[in-house]
Amino acid sequence: MTSTWEVNNLPNNKLNSEIFCMDDSVLQSDPPKDRWNIVYLILVLHGIGILMPWNMFINAKSYFVDYKLGHDYLGDDLYYASIFMAYLTIGSQFPSLLFNWLNIFCPIGGKLTTRIVWSILTEVLCFIFTVALVMINTSQIPALFFWSTLCSIVLLNMANGIYNSSVFGMAAKLPAKYIGAVVLGTNLSGTFTSIANIASISITPDARTAAIYYFTTALFVLLTCFNTYFALPSNRFYKFHEHIYLQKIENQDLKQCGDDDKIPYWSIFKQAGPQLINVFFVFFVTLSIFPAVHSDIKMSSKDFIFGETYYTSVMCFLTFNVCALIGTYLSTLVSWPKPKWLFVPVALRILLIPLFLICNYHPIGVTRIMPVLIENDYVFWTLGAILGLSSGYYSSVAMMYTPSCVEPRYSGIAGMFGAAVLLTGICCGILFGMITPFIVRHVSI
Repeated sequence: MTSTWEVNNLPNNKLNSEIFCMDDSVLQSDPPKDRWNIVYLILVLHGIGILMPWNMFINAKSYFVDYKLGHDYLGDDLYYASIFMAYLTIGSQFPSLLFNWLNIFCPIGGKLTTRIVWSILTEVLCFIFTVALVMINTSQIPALFFWSTLCSIVLLNMANGIYNSSVFGMAAKLPAKYIGAVVLGTNLSGTFTSIANIASISITPDARTAAIYYFTTALFVLLTCFNTYFALPSNRFYKFHEHIYLQKIENQDLKQCGDDDKIPYWSIFKQAGPQLINVFFVFFVTLSIFPAVHSDIKMSSKDFIFGETYYTSVMCFLTFNVCALIGTYLSTLVSWPKPKWLFVPVALRILLIPLFLICNYHPIGVTRIMPVLIENDYVFWTLGAILGLSSGYYSSVAMMYTPSCVEPRYSGIAGMFGAAVLLTGICCGILFGMITPFIVRHVSI
């Protein structure tokens, strides 16, 4: 099936005649509405699918490090457990980053349907492979398990990089709140996987069974994304806005008929630059702290309400993801400040990095000399909530502002730049998070 948004390689007059058989006068007098918010919810679902691979694997730290690569399962202490999360992080984000940027300039497969469908199918196969590894006894082949898992993660995130930028490019052609829907979905993805992880641990004490339940949920979500993608071409609201988008492109082309037909990537990047910087710094600060620093902050009070079993799951993953979700939802109600001043609160978030470092942060195998100045668990919990709220809110606002910085015909490219810069901020934040153990071990206040 060829979707209605595959417009890049077809002339506008052909698209208008073949795809949009609508009476303009009727549409202008009675524009279709997004009934029951179907299009909005579909984009939220694809937002969940975008970050599903990353969230599923980082939340499964206990399964990989403590179970499959742990002493009890292998009968020995091997170095694979100590390096797995670092390799997972690199294998997850850098392939996704590379293919996200590549997909802007060299669209893989040409058509959007080709890129999204094959990306989702690749991710589904990778998760099937992961579930198969859960069922297989790998205690005698830890090296094979380690490297095959990492290869699967790399392939998974190559496909995800293409999927990510394609979805943001698709949403950028709709009203601004639909970019927010995708960002809302990415934050909801974290909440969903955190709850799925806690639920799987609670349902069964057996790590193998819990992992099967956990990773199977990702398959259902991705298959649902696959199915709902093909629902959009028949949606009257989507076709209307696609029609409006094409008319704007056609009008621009008539005004600039003598110009070069090449896409001015550098000009688009410069025009959207201020908001792209905001997107970068929001995710840089967030990923500098979460999950590397955030998940290694230990409980200070022995009688704290959650106890050690659920402390990290609730205080780190669940708190951050729920608050990010709330922040993203708030951005759909009000966008503040205006684009010109958004850099101010974004820049102030950098203060969160030293605040988390002076909490009870104890990386594995590191003796810190930096004094712990924040020992109260409730203060740490509040900081976690602020981190999540501000991340969800300002990332969504910046992503919604980005397409409006350029001409309408280039809004899709601007949206794809936003997705690529988002991942760039994530990768740079992850790299900075890797040096925070060095900071607390060598810097004293």
